[in-house]
Amino acid sequence: MTEVPLLPGVRSAFAQTDRLRTHYLESGPADGAPVVLLHGNLSTARFFEHLMPDLPQYRVLAPDMRCFGESEPAPLDATRGLADWADDLFALLTFLGIEEPPHLVGWSTAGAAIARYAMDRPVASLTFLDPVSPYGYGGTLPDGAPCFADFAGSGAGTVNPEVVRRIAEGDASGESPFSIRNVMNAFYFAPTHREPREREDMLVAEILKTVTGEANYPGDVRTSGNWPGSAPGTSGILNALSPKYCNWSGIVDLNPKPPVLWTHGSADLVIADTSPLEMGTLGASGTVPGWPGMEAFPPQPMVAQIRAVLQQYAEGGGSVRMEMFAGSGHGPHMDAREKWLEVFTDFLATT
Repeated sequence: MTEVPLLPGVRSAFAQTDRLRTHYLESGPADGAPVVLLHGNLSTARFFEHLMPDLPQYRVLAPDMRCFGESEPAPLDATRGLADWADDLFALLTFLGIEEPPHLVGWSTAGAAIARYAMDRPVASLTFLDPVSPYGYGGTLPDGAPCFADFAGSGAGTVNPEVVRRIAEGDASGESPFSIRNVMNAFYFAPTHREPREREDMLVAEILKTVTGEANYPGDVRTSGNWPGSAPGTSGILNALSPKYCNWSGIVDLNPKPPVLWTHGSADLVIADTSPLEMGTLGASGTVPGWPGMEAFPPQPMVAQIRAVLQQYAEGGGSVRMEMFAGSGHGPHMDAREKWLEVFTDFLATT
């Protein structure tokens, strides 16, 4: 695939921080208020590149997070949840001499990372973009409690190994439903949305930079006597997302509370109350046999869990703005770009 140059005004650089060598994109003036865009699982900074020229008054940063893109392929400690990502970001901002509290945007997985950052350090605002549930991904009851004590049904053991194999082999084709090109088009965007072919090729190439293996994506696996037979290990991104380690409901106790914007696609298949990627839904549909039933392992109500925690945040005195994007998928900043930018820039202007 032909390399696609960066958009005008977007710069690429590397920073050797005290944690790892981080690749990042940057735009805007050096003295602008810092806005940081953090990508999610199986993506990179370039999934935000198309927004950066339209934020000219801000110093916009979009790093490649640990495990992804062109940043150093360092292992990820899943037992810290997404704290490795939060600490990596702080190290980058420190390296760049940015002391002003940043506006943070966290897409999907990175929603947990920006929440962790805010629980440890001051921020100007938090924008949750189709974030992972406050109780992690998979294997929880509606109140966030685990379905099983060992958190079976979450973590690296729940990923389709064919997807992992094709990423590791650099499969850029569309020959299989498990080729990352088809996975991206099926799950990242609305069914009606398709990126221009050149940009689609570029995004596929970016995903294929994912570092695969037990230390990164998806992580290591523990066997379990509970359905579906696996429990989270201690390394890698999918284990970091397990409710065993990922829990950002503690933001309700922040004092002071930064303003929050939550944007979400109504047709999101990744973060949903019945996500077809989550074990409760797969068990209920019969796709994964042996399901223990609705009482023991229901589909995780992810959107309801996000809403409940943010309502608690608001009831505790926090400012929360919620915007659902009708018909959008997991990435409304892509399939509803203009509308998403309008909401986001209005939010920034009023914080």
